[in-house]
Amino acid sequence: MSKVCIAHPRAYYLFGAGVRFMGNDSIGKSWIDKNGSAPQSWVRAFWEFSRPHTIVGTSLSVLALYAIAQSARLSVNSVFEPLAFAWLACICGNIYIVGLNQLEDVEIDKINKPYLPIASGAFSRKTGELIVIATGIIAILTAVLQGPFLLATVGVSLAIGTAYSLPPLRLKRFPFWAALCIFTVRGAIVNLGLFLHFNWVLGLGRAKSAFSGWSLESVSFEIPAEVWVLTVFVVVFTFAIAIFKDIPDMEGDKQYNITTFTIELGKATVFNLSRWVLTVCYLGVALAGAIVLSNVNLVFLAVSHLAALGLMWFWSAKVDLDDKIEIAGFYQFIWKLFFLEYLIFPAACLLG
Repeated sequence: MSKVCIAHPRAYYLFGAGVRFMGNDSIGKSWIDKNGSAPQSWVRAFWEFSRPHTIVGTSLSVLALYAIAQSARLSVNSVFEPLAFAWLACICGNIYIVGLNQLEDVEIDKINKPYLPIASGAFSRKTGELIVIATGIIAILTAVLQGPFLLATVGVSLAIGTAYSLPPLRLKRFPFWAALCIFTVRGAIVNLGLFLHFNWVLGLGRAKSAFSGWSLESVSFEIPAEVWVLTVFVVVFTFAIAIFKDIPDMEGDKQYNITTFTIELGKATVFNLSRWVLTVCYLGVALAGAIVLSNVNLVFLAVSHLAALGLMWFWSAKVDLDDKIEIAGFYQFIWKLFFLEYLIFPAACLLG
């Protein structure tokens, strides 16, 4: 669902050596589809189609919420099967959302992100449609077999992702609704839903059987302060990502009437707003640790977040807003900070 940054047009060629660039009119049959003898190239194109940065973010969020659910219990319950199934459901849901966005944005991506598989011709539209349909079905079926909380998490995420990209709603056309979709899914739904799911499964004291039904024994809707703090952090952080991601995409968005905060406010304003939103995130977590988080390692929490904040300001001071490569590099750095949060916050909980 989220659009990634502009990379240099040659980046896709270097990443997927052996996949030919096609002309902009070659969306029907791709080179891979015609030849059928390039499995490595197909896998590389599929990896790019899946939007690697979102795959990493989703994987870390699943692992982090599992770790926090474990830290909230008196004794560790080594039930790893639900972790694997939750990861599969969320990853397939992730691919469905970002894949659907690419199917609807082919012409825009030819301008903004020509290295993406459908825009470049590495995948045909039919291949993209099959991947989106298959991953959507797998995500829903896996969630159904795992329980109501995971089903609600995946189902609502897919519904919002569909409304974001697909006409007639196509909420990505409107900056407020586009940002709301992104930080609602990444922030609130994923964090709260996964915690409730893992807390419920771990409370059962056993692996969740696909045929055991939806027994709600040991269910609890209580969400600890640690999860609320992480959720608020991610919601606000994802808002910064949501508004920043459109800075390098002005040309294509403007041409195809996609209104963004960057088009309305200008690059410099959105860039500075993103930096201050991230600053609020990091200072807020450090402050919350001292006020409401009694079960975490406060020293580790404060030092790690203040260090990340300092690094962000150091890098951002060097960014030339007229250079798409530098903007893209800083955008990827913001995603790395997002990944890092799902490592350092659970670590602070486990060390507490």
